[in-house]
Amino acid sequence: MENMWIQAARQGDEEAITQLVTTYQQPIYALCYRMLGERTEAEDAAQEALIKALTNLDKFDAERPFRPWMYRIAANECTDRLRRRRPIASLDDMGEDDAWEWYAGCSPNPERELVAQERTAEVQLLLEQLAPEDRMVVTLFYWESLSYQEISQITGMTISAIKSRLFRARRALARQLVEEEIYA
Repeated sequence: MENMWIQAARQGDEEAITQLVTTYQQPIYALCYRMLGERTEAEDAAQEALIKALTNLDKFDAERPFRPWMYRIAANECTDRLRRRRPIASLDDMGEDDAWEWYAGCSPNPERELVAQERTAEVQLLLEQLAPEDRMVVTLFYWESLSYQEISQITGMTISAIKSRLFRARRALARQLVEEEIYA
């Protein structure tokens, strides 16, 4: 089905383009958010990645899977943004819109939801300490559940390089967790 959408989208079929966007918008946004850590920047990066993918569909090799190609475009967009990123804003700088969005999304168990949000924020802060390439590999492996082979297709890294980056990233994250426990 996806290959049919791609062929039709290459010919300008707006319904096929809409199907591709609908299918990939959320997963691409999730990847961008995990890599960038900021909602609005992730939205911008995801939109830019989708635009780049759609305008370059003629360069996609239909013999290969579409998802890794799409993720590679998004990951590259995020890596570029991380390289030229301004200093990261504090979590204390949460805007009113973000606060209302959090409040509106509260579940019947606000304590559990708050703990989950705190853990998510802690993990995001830890991820931000990693180099952009390491963060990308960790995000693709643990959050997107991609295989080494798929990550290799997206990043252009060898499988052994991916395993090495994951090992170093896990060790760095564990070290940071231990340091936080010591200083907490």
